[in-house]
Amino acid sequence: MKVAVYGQAQQGGALDYVLELLEELASRKAHVLIESSFYKLLKASKGISDYPVFTDTYGLDSSMDMLVSFGGDGTILRAITFIGNLGIPVVGVNTGRLGFLSTFKKEDVRKVIQEFEAGAYTIVERSLVEVHADYEIPEFGLLNFALNEVTVSRKDTTSMITVETHLNGEYLTSYWADGLIVATPTGSTGYSLSCGGPVITPTAQSLVITPIAPHNLNARPLVISDDTEIRLKVSGREMNHLVSLDSRIATLENGQEIIIKKAGFTVKMIEYTSESFLKTLRNKLLWGQDRRN
Repeated sequence: MKVAVYGQAQQGGALDYVLELLEELASRKAHVLIESSFYKLLKASKGISDYPVFTDTYGLDSSMDMLVSFGGDGTILRAITFIGNLGIPVVGVNTGRLGFLSTFKKEDVRKVIQEFEAGAYTIVERSLVEVHADYEIPEFGLLNFALNEVTVSRKDTTSMITVETHLNGEYLTSYWADGLIVATPTGSTGYSLSCGGPVITPTAQSLVITPIAPHNLNARPLVISDDTEIRLKVSGREMNHLVSLDSRIATLENGQEIIIKKAGFTVKMIEYTSESFLKTLRNKLLWGQDRRN
């Protein structure tokens, strides 16, 4: 078994659960790689033995059986930038409180390996979106994709912006709002949900366009087919606006057009039988829970 391990700064003894995972992998004589910066953290704070490392430019390949991410959903979104189109299955161990991607409890970290070897899981392919422009956006470079969402939003102003929106070349509307989110089914439980967007199951072949604090209250989230090409152009009182791909942000000049469409590859998420998407919805959104019952 070949396993990659990734994480960021941890709190409250969370690194002890990483050690548990490493012990479980060692007992199975697995080949383990640890992301370079995370390895330095583990080495300094826990004195772990030597492990081979990987970075965003070397170490990982398509022969890896899985990547285990320690943290929250944001950590998984960062992990995706290391994997790209390699097709390495990903599982998240949640060391925080709320997570729709990082669902495995840290206390059950050994089961990540035990249940994987027992075959108690399925692979769910999550679609991504990517951004294109007439020029290279330096902040994104080749990492012009997002697992959750692409967002355009205002910058350096309290005034709203206008987001002119076309779908497959046909004019839809001009949103007058603080911004606009184009979310994947995976991202439907993130920023889009907090702005009133719907929950979409991970395998649905859809995208959702969700305005952020729109001036017109009849501007509602719109679910579209994921083969739609979305063209956006921002105008407003300031010269610039923000474009974000998950947690990565760039500044663009107003009036410059961007195109958003489904990426040509998917991310493989490991969904364990004990931690399904529907179970996560019930637990995280408290569905079906009523103090009267």
